[in-house]
Amino acid sequence: MFFIPQANPKANYSAHKTQIRVALKRVLESGSYILGREVAGFENDFASFSGVKYAIGVNSGTDALQLALRACGIGSNDVVVTVSHTAVATVAAIESVGAIPLLVDIEPSTFTISPDSFEAALKACKRKFRIKAVIPVHLYGHPADLERIIKIANKNKIIIIEDCAQSCGARLAGVKVGLWGQVSAFSFYPTKNLGALGDAGAVITNDSRIAKRVLLLRQYGWQQRLTSDIAGINSRLDELQAAILKVKIKYLEEENSRRRQIAHLYNSLLSGLPVIVPKIRGRAEHVFHQYVIRTPLRDKLRNYLKRQGVLTSVHYPLPVHLQPAYKDRLQIAAGGLPNTEKACDEILSLPIYPELRDKEIEFVCQGIARFFKAKGKL
Repeated sequence: MFFIPQANPKANYSAHKTQIRVALKRVLESGSYILGREVAGFENDFASFSGVKYAIGVNSGTDALQLALRACGIGSNDVVVTVSHTAVATVAAIESVGAIPLLVDIEPSTFTISPDSFEAALKACKRKFRIKAVIPVHLYGHPADLERIIKIANKNKIIIIEDCAQSCGARLAGVKVGLWGQVSAFSFYPTKNLGALGDAGAVITNDSRIAKRVLLLRQYGWQQRLTSDIAGINSRLDELQAAILKVKIKYLEEENSRRRQIAHLYNSLLSGLPVIVPKIRGRAEHVFHQYVIRTPLRDKLRNYLKRQGVLTSVHYPLPVHLQPAYKDRLQIAAGGLPNTEKACDEILSLPIYPELRDKEIEFVCQGIARFFKAKGKL
């Protein structure tokens, strides 16, 4: 029997361990551990990969969002639209700058922000308060409908901050995510498509003013050491993590391609079974940070697969607005979040990582087929 984890950051390291060891040795021997050559080198590499002028390495994806918000002048009592079906970091970052999250619904097919819900929220809120920004989350590696979001946002003079934590390398209409808004935030958490061996993140932008402000904010507002020109924080990307990311970014496109191959095989093997497989919007290029299916029998299927040696996950079992820390205190757009709440009852993330073998994918799908064949007896 196979034992198949849902994600495998250890394998993600093992694939490049020789080069990573050389990079770490280089850092340790350099005697420079904070904002040195490795960080500058990775920032250049990531800016080149992303197709932007500026990339600023920071401590985490959460900090990247927080600093992006602050760099855009968003703060106390400003309203920021986003979704509830996301990592809690998205909402936490908004609140950390004193802003107010306004949650809108998702598209049930892609799990990303619904442009219709966004537009309806703008119309409903016009007389009450002005919405200053929107954070589309490219969840699971699928780009949000940025073409429609941009039209709505531009018409209403709303800043777009992309949450690209799960979508490094994804494209829409041939253009990479992260290039559509004024500024974008990335996470390099170990399980991400481009993952460090600890927390790490980045902010990217083509706006020199925003880039300069993020650079100040990530290190106490210093232009000159020990003199704070503005109130900042400590959110420096570590030299060791930057060295690791410099190695791994060279393989990202190849590994994203393998993720798409895995998703294609899953789609083929699950065809005809009573599950909903991921849908890809036209002109979008998914990078499958997660491969997420839907079934009303999610919990029973998950337990069955676990007994077969297949570990799955649920991203995310509770939408942010129903979690204890946020329940009954977040602003929710008129009409509620029915698609969000239904999705959280049905979604299941199957194993996906570049090192996953075809025979392991077949084993997972055979288990799902056996479950539905015997479901009346379970």
